[in-house]
Amino acid sequence: MRNWIQAQVGSGSATEWIIALIVAAIAVAVALIVHQIAFRIMRRLTHVSASRADDMVLRRIARPTRYALVALALVLAAREIEALKDVWERLAGFIMPALIGWIAISLFHALINTMIMRADISVEDNLDARRRRTRLTIFSRIGTFIIIFIVISLMLLSIPGVRDIGITLMASAGLAGLAVGAAAQPALKSLIGGFQLALTEPISIGDAVIIGDEWGWIEEIRMTYVVVKVWDERRLVVPTSKFLDEIFQNWTKTTSRIMGTVMLYVDPQTKLDPIREKFMALVEGNSRWDGRVKHMQVTELTRDAIEVRFLMTAKDSPTLFDLRCDVREALIQWIASEMPQALVRQRILSPDPVRIESGGGEPGAPGAQAMQ
Repeated sequence: MRNWIQAQVGSGSATEWIIALIVAAIAVAVALIVHQIAFRIMRRLTHVSASRADDMVLRRIARPTRYALVALALVLAAREIEALKDVWERLAGFIMPALIGWIAISLFHALINTMIMRADISVEDNLDARRRRTRLTIFSRIGTFIIIFIVISLMLLSIPGVRDIGITLMASAGLAGLAVGAAAQPALKSLIGGFQLALTEPISIGDAVIIGDEWGWIEEIRMTYVVVKVWDERRLVVPTSKFLDEIFQNWTKTTSRIMGTVMLYVDPQTKLDPIREKFMALVEGNSRWDGRVKHMQVTELTRDAIEVRFLMTAKDSPTLFDLRCDVREALIQWIASEMPQALVRQRILSPDPVRIESGGGEPGAPGAQAMQ
């Protein structure tokens, strides 16, 4: 084809470039046609399968493989045309590592997302699924960082000046490592904290936690920070090191089931059996109770009141919060209407009548009589 085009167009530098552009255009067109045909066949095969994983993988690699085929076509064309060969030798060190890295990241993310889909967190007992998703999310970011680091390193090594600088730096790796470590200590600490979160798993996505006097759910875990969704729709951005260096509460570390209390204060003369019966009836009739624990205890007695603690359980912390509110409100209303004498009040009572006598008067004089 090249000889035929040269025979038709002529010779010279302009002719070489025209031939190069024509050959490159033909190679790109052929690559795009091959890509379209191949992916159309693969899409038909994936539609037959009931799994969504192959569809996701195919969708992820469609664009990077298209550009990779175009690059491969240009490589084949450059072998035949001198003008293309010179240009390609200058650009190949940047384009090929970038395309290979793009394909690797796309395949990696597709596989991670496929495994995340299999970890269903919509079920009631989703502790294992949440842990699996947490590990996959963290390892996905770690893997992406490693692939990008390698790709950028390969691209920089294709520049002769940068390669020489890299060799010089390798000769003084000790001093460079100390300098970089001192300058990037906070970032490295957070990065290492991300690795520790993935290995030790003190938290998982969806865990209910209390940190910094705030209660919420773990919404997102990244390498350097964690996003906590607070109950009032606010978001706390917490460094990963805070979950490793400080004490926090994890209400769903081993199970989402949880126990809660309602405190009530009644008069010391109150009969407690009717309150106990009412509490049992309220808990048993509430759909939020999980059927495990319901108990009433007298935990304190003071001069003016009895402290009563009601224990109850639910399947998770939001459900328990609503259950406690329901029981507390119902008990207050029932006591106010059925046992108003149980309300706490203050008393001043003497066992004997109080006698007040006026001093300095004679017997029988006004004011000398006893008053009571």
